Amino acid sequence: MIPTMTPTTPLNSAETVVHSFLPDRGAYWRDHAWMAAGAMTLGMTILWAVGNPHEWTGAVGGLAAIAVRAFYLASDELNARWDMTETRLLGPQGRNLRLTDIKHIRTLGSAVQLITHSGDKHMLKFQANRDDTIARIERAQIGGWS
Repeated sequence: MIPTMTPTTPLNSAETVVHSFLPDRGAYWRDHAWMAAGAMTLGMTILWAVGNPHEWTGAVGGLAAIAVRAFYLASDELNARWDMTETRLLGPQGRNLRLTDIKHIRTLGSAVQLITHSGDKHMLKFQANRDDTIARIERAQIGGWS
């Protein structure tokens, strides 16, 4: 079976998709720019701390590492989709969680992290408006998905 970045879990009878959460290309590149800045700073700091006279190479290495990651993962990450029904969130690669199972909702950059009562963690990555994503999920949890 080839993993897919769109939901494959079948809908229950009388269940419909009320909203789909898609990644945003701008958020993807913005998050990677921040990661590159951090990797560049870290690389230079480490080389400076160990006394390397060419600490600037840490910036080159950090930028290269994040750039390779960004271009390699873009085709998968920008096609990931989460569908929300009246009772569940259905995600890529067979992810399936009931709205009532969500205990905490957190943010990390442009991502929204869902933590279940059992401790499972799921990420809706690269959301254009993470606050809107959170609001939609919280409204759906109390039955107001309009």
